Amino acid sequence: MSTRSVVCVDFGSTFTKAALVDLDSGDLLATASHATTLPGPDGEGDVLDGYDACLTALAEQDPAARDADVLACSSAGGGLRIAVVGNEELVTAEAGRRVALSSGGKVVAVLPMSDGGLDGEALREAEADIVLLTGGTDGGNAEAAVTAAEALAALQWDRPVVVACNTDARPEVAAALTRAGTPHVVADNVVPRIGVLAPGSARAAIREMFLSHVIGGKHLSSRVDAHGRGFTDLVRGATPDVVLTGVELLARGLDDQHPGAGDVVVVDVGGATTDVHSVVELDPEDSGLAREVVATTPVTRTVEGDLGMRWSAVSTVEAAGRDDLAAGAVRRREHPDFLPDSDAEREADLDIAAAAVRIALERHAGRSKVVVSPEGRVVERSGKDLREVDLLVGSGGVLRHGGPDAVRRVLLPSTGDAFEGGWQLPRDPVVVVDRDYVLAAAGLLAEEHPLAAHRLVARLQKVGTE
Repeated sequence: MSTRSVVCVDFGSTFTKAALVDLDSGDLLATASHATTLPGPDGEGDVLDGYDACLTALAEQDPAARDADVLACSSAGGGLRIAVVGNEELVTAEAGRRVALSSGGKVVAVLPMSDGGLDGEALREAEADIVLLTGGTDGGNAEAAVTAAEALAALQWDRPVVVACNTDARPEVAAALTRAGTPHVVADNVVPRIGVLAPGSARAAIREMFLSHVIGGKHLSSRVDAHGRGFTDLVRGATPDVVLTGVELLARGLDDQHPGAGDVVVVDVGGATTDVHSVVELDPEDSGLAREVVATTPVTRTVEGDLGMRWSAVSTVEAAGRDDLAAGAVRRREHPDFLPDSDAEREADLDIAAAAVRIALERHAGRSKVVVSPEGRVVERSGKDLREVDLLVGSGGVLRHGGPDAVRRVLLPSTGDAFEGGWQLPRDPVVVVDRDYVLAAAGLLAEEHPLAAHRLVARLQKVGTE
């Protein structure tokens, strides 16, 4: 197969998107998209049908696409659903929730053992693909994590478990899961000590379980493509995890010769959710952050399930207090395939998107406020301080197809230097739109083709200087 170019594919929940990337220049040679083709109730259809349509469209633009290698990510079929089981909600369960989000998952349940044991009914109702089991700092109480593992075993839980708890508890936890035949992998503790969050090992373990157990388990495909590649052969990770890798590359670069953009925040406005990814280097002297029981990390992702353009349009306009958009929001929720067919409807789309962006950024960034403590006047902060962010990137169909007003109408209102309520929103970032959807492609290329990936994300930096 050709090594000059690679096809990068995102099997999305609504659309499958594909790009042919030149590995030498990092140029986009061709792009295509098609409605994601999920199997129907009678088994008809296959997720590779839409993928084939994308490859055909790419090959019409550049014949090299026919024989190129393929790298893919997926959020089709509901994406990656993660349940977090922790010792108690304030520390380990909350830490697990943050790790699960950074791993590209949708957190469908947070179940602290301190509430009286594992709520097995809630866990089953959550229909999680993976359980992330946390609990205890290293050297601390091991009982809660062991009890949680024994409860999972008693439930005959047969879906994968990522163990990221107190290191002293891991042998007993692993033994209990092994006896029950529960697939599991052991990672480093996500909270090795109070005030420290270490997501890297658990994030890698979740990716491993997603690829080995979840992708095939969703039964989205039963065939192979023209080169004998099945769906599970193509997919390298969950789409949000892959996108976050692309955001990290955009922010940090590779080295001095291939620099990054600095602190970056990306807002992806979808039909059902609005995701915020940020890579912001933290100030270790910041007393507000030091007060947090569960530390903020430089790389963060949040998912707002009530903010979106179609399925979540009603809750978006309600959260924004925009009664004037209520009727249009209902129409969008009832017809998620709705496309604006007039100037008024296009204006409404931009207004809903602006509301989703603003509220999602506020929740991600949190507030700063002055409080009086025994040490005197102290600035306390919640969330992630985005005020010094260098680059704000907007993503999602409403922005890519929103015309020249999209940045001004949707993104710029969430920047500036005078927000009421102490919101820590970007003051003066460069603002761009990922019109060619390069962050997912860059995330797919980052491990095997880092130079091409860097050249791809550099397109966003270049746009910001034009």
